[in-house]
Amino acid sequence: MENVDLLFKTWQLSKSYRELQVLDSISIEMVRKDSIAVVGPSGCGKTTLLRLISGLEAPTQGCVERYYDKLGYVFQEDRLIPWRTVVENLLFVTTDKGKVEKILKMVGLADFSNYYPSHLSGGMRQRVNLARALVKSPDLVLLDEPFQSLDLGTKIELIGDVNRLKDTLQFGCVLVTHDIREAVSMSRLIYVLSNRPARVLKKFDLGLKSRDFFDPVFLEIEKELSSLSNTGG
Repeated sequence: MENVDLLFKTWQLSKSYRELQVLDSISIEMVRKDSIAVVGPSGCGKTTLLRLISGLEAPTQGCVERYYDKLGYVFQEDRLIPWRTVVENLLFVTTDKGKVEKILKMVGLADFSNYYPSHLSGGMRQRVNLARALVKSPDLVLLDEPFQSLDLGTKIELIGDVNRLKDTLQFGCVLVTHDIREAVSMSRLIYVLSNRPARVLKKFDLGLKSRDFFDPVFLEIEKELSSLSNTGG
């Protein structure tokens, strides 16, 4: 019977490219409206895991059970169409102009709807990237290291916006990152992966209401996560 509380569940998920094994028996699950992060060393297979969850790739072994209806995907690069304005980039995804205008207002870009991507800052382009993922009202949003090219101030501001939008629009999100602070500031559950072939080293249930970087509990969790992530198991 379908579990109405689940967004997805992976069973012993493994992925290889010929002789190269990337993922080794990954089992994770996510409930609706929740937020999880997957952290681990660069190149360990975090993006591959997202592609398997989304259905863009098929596993070598194991399976993914998907219960979400609509999926949003925020890539590392904004992937905007350069010859289309902000509003035209979103209308490429949906023809509902009223919804496009609403989402642009929610991400703080209502006054930039007729700008071309080349006239926007990096942070603003990522806001368009986020708006494009949200415009079709997804149940689940996958975020593939979307903050890595941003300066610290822009990153903190955009993370706060994503958290606010998640609470307002009630979607679940999965963040993959190698930045421990991003993971802790956005997620309730954190899965720590080893070096390739990646396996789950540990799962943290943060249960934190505060996301203050200077909270001693926050810093202690960051320290433990960093230790695990750096050793790779």
